[in-house]
Amino acid sequence: MLVDTSVWSLALRRTEQSRRSEAVELRQLIADHRVEIIGPIRQEILSGIREPSHFEWLEAHLAAFPDAPVRTEDYVTAAKFFNLCRSKGIQGSNTDFLICAVAVRNGFAVLTTDKDFPLFAKCLPIALYEVSGGVERRAAPARRAAPRKVNQRTTV
Repeated sequence: MLVDTSVWSLALRRTEQSRRSEAVELRQLIADHRVEIIGPIRQEILSGIREPSHFEWLEAHLAAFPDAPVRTEDYVTAAKFFNLCRSKGIQGSNTDFLICAVAVRNGFAVLTTDKDFPLFAKCLPIALYEVSGGVERRAAPARRAAPRKVNQRTTV
């Protein structure tokens, strides 16, 4: 399960937001050793932390999660995904499309609260993890490439 920055941010807050279903699900996925992260997500999580002591604390805790490899082919795929979505009027960030590319190559579902990902799923072969019932939702069949089968580590 590739967990997007939006969910990490919810879970790390000391507010009511940390009790949202996505944050609770992240804690369960961590307990089940089913969480994946990539360097760009780690960077987004750590960016903007003002207090050096909090930064160091968070950096140390995130160290428990090794980065899934990001390959050159993932950047090329991310660019293709960007272009395809843009041609359909769907905008997104470079990091979001890199997350999609890594997820597709590895057969990871994506856990996110970012409202752009369901739009991406209309065009891209990504699987989104729905917290309600802990199920993966695959994109509609109108896509260019077939999705890779989700490996045993990410099935519910």
